[in-house]
Amino acid sequence: MQALIFDCDGVLVDTERDGHRVSFNRAFARMGLDTEWSEERYGVLLGTAGGKERMRVHFDEVGWPVAEAKRNDFILELHKLKTAIFMELIDSGALPLRPGVAEKVDAAIGDGCKLAVCSTSNERAVQAVVDILLGPERARHMPVFAGDMVAAKKPDPAVYLLAKEKLDLSPNRCLVVEDSEIGLRAALAAGMRCIVTKSTYTASEDFTGAKKTLNDLGEITWAECRAVC
Repeated sequence: MQALIFDCDGVLVDTERDGHRVSFNRAFARMGLDTEWSEERYGVLLGTAGGKERMRVHFDEVGWPVAEAKRNDFILELHKLKTAIFMELIDSGALPLRPGVAEKVDAAIGDGCKLAVCSTSNERAVQAVVDILLGPERARHMPVFAGDMVAAKKPDPAVYLLAKEKLDLSPNRCLVVEDSEIGLRAALAAGMRCIVTKSTYTASEDFTGAKKTLNDLGEITWAECRAVC
């Protein structure tokens, strides 16, 4: 194996229900909006990759609280606030790493494998997860490639292709850990091998093409990971 690559949300941390959703709702409240995403509603919105994109889909469906000319600035301001709230949650330690993550990161570092995090979330939020929850020693081995660095988000493979280019990777020697069908499709489209660790919202999705489908990384040994590629 040349590289071990992680998605962030749902893979490093099961953030969607109790992290991002909560942060969006707190941001809506602080902005005085009559909007609250239930667990069910947020599960539907996860079919769209990216937080700013999800808000656009939502307001396109239910109506916008601002004039059309102000929509872009409104989304950017709201998302900036949501990101700050999300990082407050990460700082608080309320969202722990998923089982097996730290162990696999340490094993990859020990074996001299390259590491990366490829996410549809914005760079600031992803970097906070890596820095705070994995710690500075691990973080220095884990460059972040985020949704705001590429023109298209998953299932487009752009973020994985960016990591390939920047880290000089051979795709068929890279193992990606994803938690969603969208992420799996992106990894496969980049020519990479992929295993899936199911998360709260993705357990019933179609993971055809994954080398393994697991509940978490604690269910697989490092030797088994290496054997995938």
